[in-house]
Amino acid sequence: MGGAQAAGVRLRQAVLAAGDLEAVAGRLRDALGLGEPFRDPGVAMFGLANTVFALGDCFLEVVSPTQPDTAAGRYLQRHGGDAGYMLIFDLEDLEPARTRAGEMGIRTIWQLDMPDISGTHLHPSDMAGAIVSIDSSRPYGTWHWGGPEWTGKTGNGAPGRLAGVTIAVADPESTAARWSAVLGVPVHEAERPLLILDGSQVAFDRAQDARREGLTEIAVELPGGLSGGAAEVEVGGVRLRDASS
Repeated sequence: MGGAQAAGVRLRQAVLAAGDLEAVAGRLRDALGLGEPFRDPGVAMFGLANTVFALGDCFLEVVSPTQPDTAAGRYLQRHGGDAGYMLIFDLEDLEPARTRAGEMGIRTIWQLDMPDISGTHLHPSDMAGAIVSIDSSRPYGTWHWGGPEWTGKTGNGAPGRLAGVTIAVADPESTAARWSAVLGVPVHEAERPLLILDGSQVAFDRAQDARREGLTEIAVELPGGLSGGAAEVEVGGVRLRDASS
């Protein structure tokens, strides 16, 4: 796939929603050879518990509802079980993206600005495919959501790299165009629409039915490949694919 990478726009974190946090987090950790997770007490405000694993300088998170009537709980019900939930992007220049989203009528469902990071959750009904968060780390490359080892500094994740994700939606072309406009990166037309970011990509597939919409695949590059040498494995309703080869 061709096209220049988008400097200053990175996919930093992919999030799964699970009914059983520890079971899914354990399978994810085993499949990718991840280290100890960070557990963020701040997600309690959303009625959640979580685990956040560092892979290289990117992150994989599992969230699980701890109380009734949460957004994640309703999402699990709609999807009939564990599923991909959210993507968090790290933008060097966040304010223009916030402005673009507002001008497009995309609702912000949560926003926070701190000295070392800014976060902006966009309404999934307006974006389609997943909750999209446009964030900005300071200094760029640090990651407050990764825990104390990454707050205002860069830590050490497990060996490997988050290479990309696939989003399944009813209309891949229009969804890719919408995400492209918000993030400020072009759509590359190949076999399917692609956003080529700094170090990774987002691909858009056509969903077969509404229950299959969302984050369906996470591609990773690992020095030794997936556990057991498999080309792919399903964890938390998402396909983990070895993109090393």
